[in-house]
Amino acid sequence: MTAKKNLRLAVIGAGASGMMALIKLREAGFHDVTIYEKAETLGGTWRDNRYPGVTCDVPSHGYRYSFEPNPDWSRVCAPGSEILDYLKAVARKYDVERSIRFGEEVTRAIWQDGKWQVETTSGSQGAFDAVITAMGVLHHPVYPDIPGRESFEGEAFHTARWKDDLDLAGKRVGVIGTGSTATQITGALVPKVAHYSLFQRTAQWIAPLMQGPIPEEQKALFRARPELLESEYQRISDENNSKFAAAIVGANPRAYEKLVQVCRDYLETSVRNPELRAKLTPNYAVGCKRLILSENFYDAIQQPNAELVTDPIERIEARGIRTKDGRLHELDVIVFATGFDTHRLMRPMDVRGRGGRALEEAWAEGNQGYLAVTVPGFPNWFMIGGPNSPIGNFSWLLTAENQFGYALRLIERLARGNVSEIAPKREAAERFNADVRAALPGTVWATGCSSWYIDKHGNIASWPWTFERFEEEMSEPRWDDFEMA
Repeated sequence: MTAKKNLRLAVIGAGASGMMALIKLREAGFHDVTIYEKAETLGGTWRDNRYPGVTCDVPSHGYRYSFEPNPDWSRVCAPGSEILDYLKAVARKYDVERSIRFGEEVTRAIWQDGKWQVETTSGSQGAFDAVITAMGVLHHPVYPDIPGRESFEGEAFHTARWKDDLDLAGKRVGVIGTGSTATQITGALVPKVAHYSLFQRTAQWIAPLMQGPIPEEQKALFRARPELLESEYQRISDENNSKFAAAIVGANPRAYEKLVQVCRDYLETSVRNPELRAKLTPNYAVGCKRLILSENFYDAIQQPNAELVTDPIERIEARGIRTKDGRLHELDVIVFATGFDTHRLMRPMDVRGRGGRALEEAWAEGNQGYLAVTVPGFPNWFMIGGPNSPIGNFSWLLTAENQFGYALRLIERLARGNVSEIAPKREAAERFNADVRAALPGTVWATGCSSWYIDKHGNIASWPWTFERFEEEMSEPRWDDFEMA
């Protein structure tokens, strides 16, 4: 489509989603587009997370832009540095950086006189016809509330603030946390450090990751026959979405039963010591927390220089971590693998819609939108990764492309000239959120565990239906659910 009206558009965030939005907007005929990025380089999650062992848990050929296949992935699941290189290569191909304002964090966006007035750390950026948020959910690090955290005399940092110049060889390293990041770090660091202590509050279910290099012959075949590469992309997407994702939301009981058995068998056959195996056995349903995939965690945590610590942490001291059994674990380095605040979304940005109403006020009892893309009372405000997006063990790039495609249809409606404002009707959003609340009890997330899917109000922030339903909802807006002016 060629735009009939020259819209001025702002995209917030130059990670994988924001880059994709810019590329697709240009393709659709929109060229007055600016990306605002708070950091000095692009890449988002894959720029910030550079810890040892960082790897995508979706197979490489399923974790890429649908429009930009890559026959040259080195491994079944690509390391983070390779994904970042892929994003940089795509940015060069599409000349993305000329439209990015680096070092410009958006601080305010106010709906005024039918436009979004946008401000960044450097001041006013003027008026925009629409704003697309592409900030992701994994960029506000969470630090544990442990007494004495500032008293430690060694190096201490969050995994998303990894010290690239730090040599850990011969060091005593303590890692707090047992999620996906901690699991990956464990496999990478145990062979390199003098002693490794993993402080576990909650055991995690782990499925085996059949990791390994992709043979050169396979790469050559994919280069020669692009249709096979596309077929592999579709196969992985179908495997991930119609089986695993459907199992988690209760739509494929047989797949779920198989998943449970795989995880139990992996733990049983991998961990020889019954006492250690008991400590590593979760007390909640498989999938209630984000499922972890690993090729080497169980092996690493059983090495002579590794220790799983399950006694609760009492405090951090100058020389290490003291647990409630009175023991001081002497350490040179403490790593906080304690995740992110996944519910901050737009915060701390001040967003105000019709009548000056703050998004913070609208979301006072939990983040809510309409189909995870729009919010009533906030016209021309489109979210990639809004409340109740499919998150967790999905290909985020596939989710983002679907959501952007939906937003693009709304933007194209604005471009046709007879509509300048579009927002979901309040009753449509209320109906959607009521449906979400009704569906969530049937998912594994509601079976009783503490996870990053759940906010402080007890709301579960994920998509409670199949991915096929998500794709269907994203394929075409229900225009009767929108108010336009």
